[in-house]
Amino acid sequence: MPSTDPHAAAKTLQDVVDELDCYPIDAFLFVQQGLSYTVEHVHGNVTDPNASHHISGQQLCDGLREFALLKWGLLARTVLRRWNVNSTFDFGQMVFAMIEYGFMSKTDQDSVEDFRGVYDFKTAFEAGYRIPPEPLAKATGGKT
Repeated sequence: MPSTDPHAAAKTLQDVVDELDCYPIDAFLFVQQGLSYTVEHVHGNVTDPNASHHISGQQLCDGLREFALLKWGLLARTVLRRWNVNSTFDFGQMVFAMIEYGFMSKTDQDSVEDFRGVYDFKTAFEAGYRIPPEPLAKATGGKT
């Protein structure tokens, strides 16, 4: 459990990784990048600083799927499995660990259970995958 002492030293992401001890830091970084990707995809270029940029657990899972497929194509499930990420609930575990230590935020309605069973990884990452057209490849900066 994190310290409730406001004078305690701030946790680093590596501290969160070490305390959860389930997923490597690369998996957490992927979730953070995927969150940014999903927020932009859902909310667009909202410039109002008071506008909500909240997304649901299901929206994040869908965005992480899309982001992983853009980055790695048919290797997405293999990369995630290598990081011990085998279900959408694993995404939720990482998200709520980062929320607990102040790296992300949530509303009172958000729960780690929102991430349970959003989709089956085998189906989501392998069935019906198509190589994206050139404009999508450019959207990722040509990075794979």
